[in-house]
Amino acid sequence: MAGAESRRPPAPGEDVKPFTPEKAKELVMSLQQPAVFCNMVGDWPALHWNTKYLSAVLDGKTIQFRLGLKTVDLVPQFETKCSYVEATLEEFLAWSRGQPPCLSGPFSRYEYSKYWAYADYKYIAKIFEDKPEIFQDIRWSDFGFPGRSGKESTLWIGSEGANTPCHLDSYGCNLVLQVQGRKRWHLFPPGDTSFLYPTRIPYEESSVFSKVNVANPDLKHFPEFRNATAHVVTLSPGQVLLVPRHWWHYVESIDPITVSINSWIELDADHEARVEEAITRMLVCAVKSAENPSGGDLWLNPTEVEATSHEINLQYLNEAVSAYFRCQKAGVPGQARPSSAAAEQGTSASRKRKKREVGCEPEDCRSLNQEWGFSTLQAEKLQEIPFGPHLIQVLPQSQETSLMGAAAVESDGSDLLRENEGGHFGKLHRTRKQLVTSTDYGTPAHQMGTDGSPNASQTALSTNDLLDCLVNPRVISLVARLLLERTRV
Repeated sequence: MAGAESRRPPAPGEDVKPFTPEKAKELVMSLQQPAVFCNMVGDWPALHWNTKYLSAVLDGKTIQFRLGLKTVDLVPQFETKCSYVEATLEEFLAWSRGQPPCLSGPFSRYEYSKYWAYADYKYIAKIFEDKPEIFQDIRWSDFGFPGRSGKESTLWIGSEGANTPCHLDSYGCNLVLQVQGRKRWHLFPPGDTSFLYPTRIPYEESSVFSKVNVANPDLKHFPEFRNATAHVVTLSPGQVLLVPRHWWHYVESIDPITVSINSWIELDADHEARVEEAITRMLVCAVKSAENPSGGDLWLNPTEVEATSHEINLQYLNEAVSAYFRCQKAGVPGQARPSSAAAEQGTSASRKRKKREVGCEPEDCRSLNQEWGFSTLQAEKLQEIPFGPHLIQVLPQSQETSLMGAAAVESDGSDLLRENEGGHFGKLHRTRKQLVTSTDYGTPAHQMGTDGSPNASQTALSTNDLLDCLVNPRVISLVARLLLERTRV
């Protein structure tokens, strides 16, 4: 088996994994395309974390659920458009089964046939803070990250239809374990960013959203989305998906109940990304705070508590810049901005939404490289990726047209190898494309010029239009470089 050449002979009854931790880490840090690991977590106690088990462990503790409509609209269902309830897992399960307790509980206003519910971004260290022993049920050490457990992981529990709007994460790469039910992932490479119409409204540090609802794209308003290349895969229990740095993703639950666990692996390139995020925060807060609040524009994502002041944002920017240079001085490689196809190497124990830890001291930066990371040179030396039944490449939709409508994959990975669902999105995409292009959702006729283009006198640009240009990832990347050059001098 690939990566097993250095492994000692397994003891009787011991779980045999296809990759050693060292090999798995090498793959995680080197792959620049999504891939699914199979047969790596068979002995993890976390595989038993179904909703029945979690309900018993939580023992009546309430968690927040986000609720959205199951109807598919032309615009993304951002978190600012959702409803929220505090409920126990028992109440959530009763609601999902249509049992009587849901008629009077927190879900009573939300008919199951019309709504989905999602307990997303639940930090295990917080919701199980009184049961720290449970952290060891998650063993990312098998992927080459010793000491990383549930304490650095996040829990996701959803009903059928629950979804996360298409976005990219500014920081790190992502390892996702599917525990219960199946989720379908629609992924797009960093090079497709312009085709996905990036926006920072709603604003959330570390997330760049797409204005396109990839499940029902409005090709009248977003014609360039036709050029995007979808990589689609259905993740089943026991499988672990690697989402490389800056890959866009839209995720939806396709079974009645789903449970997932993930961990964001921080990379060396995140030091510069924090500078970019600090610049973005300063500009978005300054511009949006100057608007008339009576407009009712919910521009802050619910994950952001409040709009921070200019003074605080400037302080954060200076801290990010200082941390960048401290780490650069300590000799951390790969600080230059990578190309859209390249993922920088390295990792640490922080997580995606643990945002403000920018005070990386030199010794901490050295540990990123020496203890956790792989240099770019080492990554380039990786001659052959051992794709096969234990590591499944998530292929582009264009390469999978013969596999449209493939059956859901099994957890052993064999079906995924034969029927990688890259074509499933292609079927959905073409169906929606025909629907959208046959109906005029574009500019009203009275606002169109004789050549079919929008009439300039009728076109009113908004603050958000300006921000979409001002904080476009390409613009922010350039500003960050200029700022760092100025500071270096």
